[in-house]
Amino acid sequence: MIKIERFVCNMLQENCYVVSDETRECVIVDCGAFFQTEREAVTRYIRDNGLKPLHLLCTHGHVDHNFGIDTIDTQFGLKPVCHADDLSFMQTLPEQAVQFIGYQPDINYPQVKGFVADGDELRFGSHTISVIHTPGHSRGSVCYYISQEHTLLTGDTLFQRSIGRTDLPGGSMMQIIQSLRLLAQLPDETVILPGHGPQSTMGNELRENPFLDR
Repeated sequence: MIKIERFVCNMLQENCYVVSDETRECVIVDCGAFFQTEREAVTRYIRDNGLKPLHLLCTHGHVDHNFGIDTIDTQFGLKPVCHADDLSFMQTLPEQAVQFIGYQPDINYPQVKGFVADGDELRFGSHTISVIHTPGHSRGSVCYYISQEHTLLTGDTLFQRSIGRTDLPGGSMMQIIQSLRLLAQLPDETVILPGHGPQSTMGNELRENPFLDR
């Protein structure tokens, strides 16, 4: 059984998740920790619970989801992985910070370690994470699905009763609708862990989200 700890980070209220299981191996998804207190909260949780981080996963390359990846690299020796179509974003995080919050952090962000693609499977502990490519918010947006637990980390593709923006570079309303139709095939009991805001379920989104249908 997995345990999920959510950290609400930075001035854009981004959700960073640490997902672990009974083996104490874990993955860190979208480390957007910006303030020092946020960075310390994530690392302290991992250490206090004796967790062993195996992967630093990015749902996409926007800076609000990646402010803290340098801390994860420094503290645990993990570099981020993302979809290849968002590499250009990962290479311009300081410039994005200027655009999004009017501040350029003096940080040497780690280079991307590798790429994930649709259908890839990543392991931690006794669990498998499946990668679902869901372009629309960005070309390289992905969701991470843990089928054993019916849990889906959606980044900025799917929110409670809403979806991510499609008016940023690489965004596409047509693509995100296609991606949502793909996600809608998952079981109704699937827990949705979005990049911003509260969690939901696929069943609730099919009933209440105006952008989602089967």
